[in-house]
Amino acid sequence: MGEAVRLSLAEVQATARALLVAHGFNLAHAEAIARTVTAAERDECRHHGLFRIPFYIGALRAGQASPDAEPVLRDLAPAVIQVDAGFGFAPLALELGHAPLAERARQNGIAALAVVNAHNVAALWPEVERLAERGLVALAFVSSAPYVAPAGGTKPLFGTNPMAFGWPRPAGHPPLVFDQASSASARGEIQIRLQEGQTLPAGWAIGPDGEPTTDAGTALAGAQLPFGGVKGSSIALMIELLAGPLVGDVLSFEAGARDKAGTGAPCGGEFVIAIDPARCTAGGDRTAQLEHGERLFRRILEQEGTRLPSDRRYRARERTVREGVDVPRALLERLEAISPGQQASRRDDAFGGEPS
Repeated sequence: MGEAVRLSLAEVQATARALLVAHGFNLAHAEAIARTVTAAERDECRHHGLFRIPFYIGALRAGQASPDAEPVLRDLAPAVIQVDAGFGFAPLALELGHAPLAERARQNGIAALAVVNAHNVAALWPEVERLAERGLVALAFVSSAPYVAPAGGTKPLFGTNPMAFGWPRPAGHPPLVFDQASSASARGEIQIRLQEGQTLPAGWAIGPDGEPTTDAGTALAGAQLPFGGVKGSSIALMIELLAGPLVGDVLSFEAGARDKAGTGAPCGGEFVIAIDPARCTAGGDRTAQLEHGERLFRRILEQEGTRLPSDRRYRARERTVREGVDVPRALLERLEAISPGQQASRRDDAFGGEPS
């Protein structure tokens, strides 16, 4: 990672919020985005943390993202709600839809949230984790921009198209959560490796000539590959349909076509499902359901070398809440370079950590 600066999570959030406000985001959007960015840094998901701030600002500068759109909540059916983000970024829209989605799931046993017209460069796990903390099973799907070749192909067509899953656990255990791309890697992982001069594992990408590559720059100019060949490709296809045509929004290649400025902040849809587990069995015994799941988790952990999805993030969270996070100095310098002059004093305060 090179030389790094240690920042507290409060400093991360203040830095993100100040930069976003300085560039024209209203306070509601700036704070929602800053919460998302800080959660990623807290859980050591660097490619969704402060690294993403230039993407938010770039889409705003290009005139493609709204800095102040007020998301609009609509009822589409008794168990389906929509939030129209108005071409703003997704965090504020997702926060608006969270409580109504959970309420509808309690009422109906299952409910869905369709978020449309939303720019999204964030991770998916926060929305499913919030729902799982309420005792709900949750799934989320979002497409992006055309970065990934379909199995057997050589040209970008699908997005990295992640999906996330959340499962509630008994008191004393945080929810089981996973968030994974349908591509062999997230786009941000390649971008970070490019900035840090690192090579890629084999199987992540091909170059413009269709040949395998481990060079990050060549990969970004070519196409990423789905994980597991046709299996990952099929999942990417499913997510295209769920986050696009199903909710009345665009496919990844359509989102890419309208990102004329090349901001890397695609605008499209997201589909979230929430399920009340107590409504899925005749007895409705939530305690028994959760304990049954715990039997599986125990069996997994009996095998040496295993862990549950999200365990790494939760361990990081315990540490970073106390100790802060290490942010590459080069990244802070890039953020400083795009920071308006009037923010210099706030920036000095926020970047005042010790090298580590």
